[in-house]
Amino acid sequence: MSARHWLILAVATFVAASGSAFVVGFAFLLPHLHTELGMSLTQAGVLVAMPSVGMALALIAWGWLVDRTGEKLVLTSGSVLMAVGLAAALTTDEFLLLALILLVTGAATASGNSASGRLVVGWFPAERRGLAMGIRQMSQPVGAAIAALTMPLLAESHGLHAALAVPLAMASVSAVAALVVVTDPPRPPAPAGSGADTTARSPYRESRFLQRVHGVSVLLVLPQALMQSFLLAWLMLGHGWSATSAGVVVTVSQVLGALARIVAGAASDRVGSRMTPIRAVAISLTAGMAALAAAEALGAPGAVAVTLAVVATVLSVSDNGLAFTAVAEFAGARWSGRALGTQNTAQFVAISAATPLMAAAIEQVGYWPVFVAAAGIAAVAIPLVPADQRR
Repeated sequence: MSARHWLILAVATFVAASGSAFVVGFAFLLPHLHTELGMSLTQAGVLVAMPSVGMALALIAWGWLVDRTGEKLVLTSGSVLMAVGLAAALTTDEFLLLALILLVTGAATASGNSASGRLVVGWFPAERRGLAMGIRQMSQPVGAAIAALTMPLLAESHGLHAALAVPLAMASVSAVAALVVVTDPPRPPAPAGSGADTTARSPYRESRFLQRVHGVSVLLVLPQALMQSFLLAWLMLGHGWSATSAGVVVTVSQVLGALARIVAGAASDRVGSRMTPIRAVAISLTAGMAALAAAEALGAPGAVAVTLAVVATVLSVSDNGLAFTAVAEFAGARWSGRALGTQNTAQFVAISAATPLMAAAIEQVGYWPVFVAAAGIAAVAIPLVPADQRR
């Protein structure tokens, strides 16, 4: 392991952060879509879901491609396609066409997820993977933080197209960086025959470990989707905060979430377990969402409610790197692209389906009952976390 491996990790993280700035960041434009462009909260929720839908549809295909061709090609081509899609989005305000462009561009961003995860497993030893994957998984909150700090303000002052220029610039830089810096890790030799290499067999047939990790991750990503998609709207529309103040709170929560992923990954290396920290996160998230629901229902002072919202947001993103590492390690070099694609597909399908439903529920019953539901979902995940397994 050398300094170049850390540089490759940094580039892979930035590529994934570019996708996150678009997929998650577009949710931060929900107040602009609702108040400035006149969409209902449900209509805006549909547009917000489109990038996640596109990503969900393409993750396994990108995973299959990275298993066949390597990480460098996938990271570079996906970043180029993302930049092209965002450039196209700058040319229209028509709802259906914009929704289609958001869908296709979301599909392009899926390239960074499986490929960057494989780079960690390929270049870092087991005792460093939790930390390295925690750094890689910083991409999501870091991309969201950049988006929260810039996109709502640009939308407010210069319109939707100005806001989309942020992920467009990041995608352009990502394409160049991936082309110049990334090197594919060595791969095991191809199997001599159908039964010569056990790593070529599907890991899904050996145990239920991957299926349970996918299931737990889907449950825990729903509170994450709620806090990421609606925290800014909750502050602005529910509590009257300005775009600037709300953006700062969201940015702080995302930065803390990025640090929490590193801490969780390093802790998993130290204790030699990925599942034990995931179980601890599920328990903490259940308590955090329940406390936030109680604060909102009882009309707690704003400082208390906002602090609890930040804590819940941080907890909601803390498990991602742990699950990602466990999936890649168990799947092995010949299946990790597809397994990571499946992991992310399950999560993004859940996010895509849940976001419009959350928006509609908030419109009908308000925020605190939805926070209660999120706490209940996190609680269901606790007993489903499997014991650690190795292949």
